[in-house]
Formats: sequence, structure tokens, C-alpha cells
Amino acid sequence: MNKTVLKILMFALLILFIISPFAALASLMLVVLVAAFFFLLGDVFQAILGGDTNPKKS
Repeated sequence: MNKTVLKILMFALLILFIISPFAALASLMLVVLVAAFFFLLGDVFQAILGGDTNPKKS
């Protein structure tokens, strides 16, 4: 669950970087925003369905 909260926080900060008036690479940041949105959406669905959001590596 901590991984999901961290991704939500990072997504919020990414949106702030894009909206900021001094964003020099706004078009590139929009591509990053779309990718981050899909990763966040997958993680939130996994947390809702009760799956392990932090799988252990063997």
C-alpha cells in the first residue's frame, strides 16, 4: 500500500510540474504524464482488488 501512496504523491507532483508556468519541456512532460497515469491506474486497481502491490523477489 505504501507503494501506491508514493505513486499517487509522485503523480500529483508531476501534474504540478506540468502546470507550472516555467515548464520548458511541457510537451515531453505530457508524454510522461500519460505513462505515469497508466502505471498509477494499474497500481490503484491492484490495491483495490487486494493484490500485493509490492511483490517479493526471489
